Amino acid sequence: MIVAFSVTPLGVGEEVGEYVADAVRVVRESGLPNRTDAMFTTVEGEWDEVMDVIRRAVAAVEERAPRVSFILKADIRPGVTDGITSKVETVERHLGQG
Repeated sequence: MIVAFSVTPLGVGEEVGEYVADAVRVVRESGLPNRTDAMFTTVEGEWDEVMDVIRRAVAAVEERAPRVSFILKADIRPGVTDGITSKVETVERHLGQG
């Protein structure tokens, strides 16, 4: 499964990068395949391991922020591995054909 999520601390002002970094650090330390961009962090693995990492990432932000907003989108496709890379490569291949 591939899960894209965003966790936003509320009530801490406009500068939230250090709080988001706490969440991303948890994901990166998990060892699961992941990517972070300007809007989401994407992580890939089995259901239980991905959800545990996301739960811990949100908890890391909750430790320092009085309120947290959380968005999650999942692609559940059994048997697929390296979807983080292959899905992007497919789009790039189609762009190259145009």
